[in-house]
Amino acid sequence: MASDEGSVRVDSWIWSVRLTKTRSMASSACRAGHVRVNGERVKPAHTVRSGDEVRLRHAGRDRIVVVSRIVRKRVGAPVAVECYVDNSPPPPPREHTVPIGLRDRGTGRPTKRDRREMERLRGTPGGLG
Repeated sequence: MASDEGSVRVDSWIWSVRLTKTRSMASSACRAGHVRVNGERVKPAHTVRSGDEVRLRHAGRDRIVVVSRIVRKRVGAPVAVECYVDNSPPPPPREHTVPIGLRDRGTGRPTKRDRREMERLRGTPGGLG
């Protein structure tokens, strides 16, 4: 299941240690340029070895991990945590994130007055005048 020698594809490793939910999400992140190994953008087939630094931008958060063990198959969460050293900055507290304007269910589309009020709260210029 795990080995300390050799190398493995970066998209497979990211998925195996549960940094992304699916392998296709890991591949898509690589193709979009959201994955860096030792500071350079990589394709999904790039290989990682023990000691490499992997930076992943996923779900609005930067993850910075150093590979400590190579795994080829997806492993459980307790084993996955042992496969890397997490140097990521802590996520922002929930009160510092921007709240999304939610409307009550069944109220329909916002009226022009509602839209103007939302734009005023956001601080964005609305309309042409």
